[in-house]
Order: sequence, then C-alpha cells, then structure tokens
Amino acid sequence: MRYPQGGGLTPERQAFREWIRLEAARRFAAGASNAEVAKDLRVSVRSVQRWRRAWHDAGTEGLRSAGPVSRPKLSEDLFTVLEQELAKGPVVHGWPDQTWTPARIKTLIGRRFEFGVTLGPRGLFPRLGALEGDTSAGEQAA
Repeated sequence: MRYPQGGGLTPERQAFREWIRLEAARRFAAGASNAEVAKDLRVSVRSVQRWRRAWHDAGTEGLRSAGPVSRPKLSEDLFTVLEQELAKGPVVHGWPDQTWTPARIKTLIGRRFEFGVTLGPRGLFPRLGALEGDTSAGEQAA
C-alpha cells in the first residue's frame, strides 16, 4: 500500500489482488472450502467468505477489480466550464490578486463542482498547462 500520500494500491498490486480473487473462484468451482482457499492463498477466511458470496451472486465477474478508487474526475464538459471560470480571473472569484495558484484552483473546483481533485503532476496540471505567476509558499522569494 502507498499510504498516506499516494493512497490505495499501485496498478500492479491491484492486478495481483484481482488474480488472487480469480484463483479463489477457480477453487470455489472445484469445491474447495473457505478454510482451504484461505490457507492456500494466504488470505483471511473472512475475505474468502466475502469473495465466495460475490462469486455466488455474480460469478467470476463479481470478483473482478472495479478499477482504481479515486475521486470523481472532471468530464470534458466540466473541464470546459473550469477553463471558462479560470479565464474570468481569481479576483472575480474573491481572491485579492490575479494569480492562479494550485491551492486556488483546487478551491475553485471544490466551490464550483462540489468535489475535490488532485492537481499534481498526474492530476489536472498537464491539461491546464503552465500557470502564469504560479508560486507556492515554499517557492516565493524572500
């Protein structure tokens, strides 16, 4: 696990966990008990019980990964709205100057769309491009 900054599992680890669940499904079909599956796959009996219930209800598909757990992403339509809001400038949105900072953009997204997003290198910054006048507290000249 990659807590606290990264949060969640890496894609490789997530794929491995899915493989474990699918292996459990093969063993369920072969008639193995929960205790046997748990011991062989080195997982808790409680996890195997949950997996067996999901397998019983939805088959193997019920054990597949649902994808990464993350906050909602901006759709193309919402991203267009964000660009329009950014073009209005920070002063219109209540800040004292015309400098967009990552913290201000994040606050604007929270206010406008009522959810948070990651603005880091893998978040929205590549789509927003360089922000003129972007300074963070640690980078300001003394």
